[in-house]
Amino acid sequence: MAAPCDGLSALKLPATVIATAQLVDAGAFTLPAAPGRGGGANPYAALPAFCRVTATLAPSSDSDIKAEFWLPAANWNGKLQVVGNGGYAGVISYPAMAKALSQGYAAASTDTGHTGGSGAFAQGHPEKLVDFGYRAVHETTVQAKAIVKAFYAAEAKRSYWNGCSTGGRQGLMSAQKFPGDFDGIVAGAPANYMSHLQPWSLWVPKALHESEESYIPPAKYPVLHRAVLQACDALDGVKDGVIEDPTRCHFDPKTIECTGADTSTCLTPAQVTAARKVYSDAVNPRTGARIFPSLEPGSELGWSGLGGAQPMGIPVDTFRYIVYANPAWDWHGIDFDKDVAAVEKTFKDVVDAVNPDLSPFFGRGGKLLLYHGWNDQLIAPRNSIDYFNAVSYTLGTAKAEEAMRLYMVPGMNHCSGGDGTSNFDMMPVLERWVEQGQAPLRVVASRTAPNRTRPLCPYPQVAVYKGTGSTDEEENFVCSVPRQGIQ
Repeated sequence: MAAPCDGLSALKLPATVIATAQLVDAGAFTLPAAPGRGGGANPYAALPAFCRVTATLAPSSDSDIKAEFWLPAANWNGKLQVVGNGGYAGVISYPAMAKALSQGYAAASTDTGHTGGSGAFAQGHPEKLVDFGYRAVHETTVQAKAIVKAFYAAEAKRSYWNGCSTGGRQGLMSAQKFPGDFDGIVAGAPANYMSHLQPWSLWVPKALHESEESYIPPAKYPVLHRAVLQACDALDGVKDGVIEDPTRCHFDPKTIECTGADTSTCLTPAQVTAARKVYSDAVNPRTGARIFPSLEPGSELGWSGLGGAQPMGIPVDTFRYIVYANPAWDWHGIDFDKDVAAVEKTFKDVVDAVNPDLSPFFGRGGKLLLYHGWNDQLIAPRNSIDYFNAVSYTLGTAKAEEAMRLYMVPGMNHCSGGDGTSNFDMMPVLERWVEQGQAPLRVVASRTAPNRTRPLCPYPQVAVYKGTGSTDEEENFVCSVPRQGIQ
């Protein structure tokens, strides 16, 4: 090491003030005090000893970016992993940092320049929106590399990004705006098309709350979900409670429409109409242009995420505080023409990460792994396919395949969970690709209850059962491009 941990407190970095630099003994880390925290077993008790550096970054006169840098005291793997956020961020991603540290990485995370998950931070503060959009992650990454070099007297051999949701958007933004920041990026369920994601996040509750009669109570979600599985589960040749490829599922909720009185086992005509709209892409009512793709068949158990009694706070905050600076803005009156245009203007080049030209990132050897759960209840999964296809079209399929893969995860909810095999780690896959030139093929994923392994296949391939052996064992499946027209 070039300096002891506490010596880093004197390190001079551009637009950065190091607040603390102290060695944390193995098993001694606990979360900083915060409302609602405390009690229960310490989830960080197994962490090794590390040097913990906290800092404030101020790249603009209105910036107040908090960041943390964790450096293994021993057995550093020589690499840096910067981890992403969720929602409107506002917190350091401690669990993700802990996972990276436990795997031998130096880890870094930022709150993106504000505290708390509300979008109110950006009202009247355009520089803070820039910090959230891209600057905080970039500045944190730059300073992380400098801190690593000062502590170990050596630069990180490789730098990686790992994030899902907002973290996925942050990863894509890094590839697009700062192609030299990372050698490899894992971007899960990316919220990269924020200017269209946020209106769509109100399209779903608008459909379900169009009238008192259109609302589908959560008690009916299992009924709808069972009907979808009955119609589409076996399309892939395996009846396992998971739809391998929802794009082949042409389910019509009218099949469970009530024939008489409204009961808990059927949908009323108004509820059928609402469900059809949830399964339909959001479109501009004036032009007919698609705003954002729909939720997929199989996602029904998660519909309360967007379609509960009240909509999610994130899209409402977007319009109230960021687009219109009007805390009284009423989501019920959203106009899917002019309001979409307004948020597009606000988020363009700042929050949206939709540039498909990744040639600068790929050209320096960068690799990108995308993944998205087909049952995602918060970000429509075909958004990731749209971006993947845009990159492939822009660069050419052959060039894109040299540096990018997309894995659509059957049955997985937003970033994790669900009925599918949602336990997997993309970082070792990415490392082998970046460091050893081993392009990823299938990725083995698992779940418990029931115990099951399945291959995740690079899009557009899907897992196809060989016809023999247990369907709970991944070796009995092959990855294959589905034949068109097979239903």
